[in-house]
Amino acid sequence: MGLFHEMLGDNESLFKNEEALDYEFVPKLLPYREQQQKHIARCIAPLLQGRQGENLFIHGAPGIGKTAALKWVLRDLEEETEEVVPVYINCWRYNTSYKIILELCHEMGYRFTQNKNTGELFNILKERCNKSKGVVLCFDEVDKLEDYDFLYLLCEEIYKKSIFLITNYKSWLLELDERIKSRLNSEMLEFKPYTKEETTGILKERVAYAFVDGIWQDTALALVITQTDEVKDIRAGLYMLKEAGREAEKKASRKILPEHAQTAVLKLKEFHTKKQEDLYDEEQFILNIVKTHSPHKIGDLFKIYQEQGGNGMYKTFQRKITKLAENKFISAQKTSGGIEGNTTIISFETTKKLSDFNDASDAK
Repeated sequence: MGLFHEMLGDNESLFKNEEALDYEFVPKLLPYREQQQKHIARCIAPLLQGRQGENLFIHGAPGIGKTAALKWVLRDLEEETEEVVPVYINCWRYNTSYKIILELCHEMGYRFTQNKNTGELFNILKERCNKSKGVVLCFDEVDKLEDYDFLYLLCEEIYKKSIFLITNYKSWLLELDERIKSRLNSEMLEFKPYTKEETTGILKERVAYAFVDGIWQDTALALVITQTDEVKDIRAGLYMLKEAGREAEKKASRKILPEHAQTAVLKLKEFHTKKQEDLYDEEQFILNIVKTHSPHKIGDLFKIYQEQGGNGMYKTFQRKITKLAENKFISAQKTSGGIEGNTTIISFETTKKLSDFNDASDAK
């Protein structure tokens, strides 16, 4: 019997659009975030009339639709007009003023950026932005920034704009430099976690986008919905939907059954909100130390980090550990009591319960 005999045929798949399960996918309709989308649109609306837009600080827990809602509005704006230019930057990848200004130049259509310093690039960016009717400048994961000089420059030098800052942490804005905060003068928009009913609606919508009709058994989908509601992160639900579908195909099943969903649930510990190749060199360095010495106390890991050539301060090391934990590369679990008092145990492969996955420690 041939090796592939038991598999689905060449033209058979349970998926009709697997990309609909990607974290970056923005559906045609974005349910349960209509009020937030209207708020974002109201901040942009003055630009369409040639006036100054409003700035907005968006905050809320991970995986509850902040980025998706913003991108939905930006897509709608692009369909409405070409005169107001929307630009989206993720500060995980571009975390310094130079990198952000360089990327903004690229987004505004200027590519001759070689051998130009930050000041020269900003002057080019300013000229391009101020020639337009208006720009919408969106900075996601702003808590990953290493400096904020570009924000001061944008506030001072770009005439007609809306600036949107997105983070999981409300406290980030409170800690921002007062000079920048006063110039931003931003409104605040909080995203609340989805209810179980909303989680159900979202995942069922994605199933309709991504899978052939009728291939999900109700009890299998209910299992994924329940686990997603526990971790309070829609991205985890999308991951489980995709993994359950792949498991069913692997088993040559034409239905996605509870055992396929259960396998996906068990694989949730492998779920990352970022690709490992997206990590910066320093974070890769720290991740490799954790992987080699897992599980270990954070203080001991810092000593190993120093012994292997790391030159960051302990506070910086803590911040990098927190980033890795937030994005599910590692787990950071606080312990109390014992001879040494409170500490944090860092593990490469988490053994926490599924219900604990949204409870990444502050790693302090």
